[in-house]
Amino acid sequence: MAGKFEQYHHENQTWVRSLDFFRQENSYLKTRLSEVVDGLTDKDFLALAEHFQNQFIVKDEFMAELLHDVHAQQELMKAEYKKQVAKPDIKLVKKHEKLSNEMEYLEKDFARLRGEFNKYLTSLL
Repeated sequence: MAGKFEQYHHENQTWVRSLDFFRQENSYLKTRLSEVVDGLTDKDFLALAEHFQNQFIVKDEFMAELLHDVHAQQELMKAEYKKQVAKPDIKLVKKHEKLSNEMEYLEKDFARLRGEFNKYLTSLL
């Protein structure tokens, strides 16, 4: 792949690796939450635990959608590249920009959620 196609391909591969990491980290956080919940019965904690559990589930769903979109983007790029056009069409560029923005959002929001969760557990234990 040449030029923008090559760069887009590289970014897509990076996103797939990042999503794999975030999915593993999210799974770890859910496991940690269940470990802590097993030892505590405080109603306020259980309500907040449910909040975090819901947030982790929402992140799982968002990451699954993103991974699907990244794979779809890769297929679009392959089709465009096979046409031997000099550069991606505007639809592909816009889709790539959208994915880039969504990945940036996920990275920031996941870091925020993980930080809030860890701070809360530290204050509790």
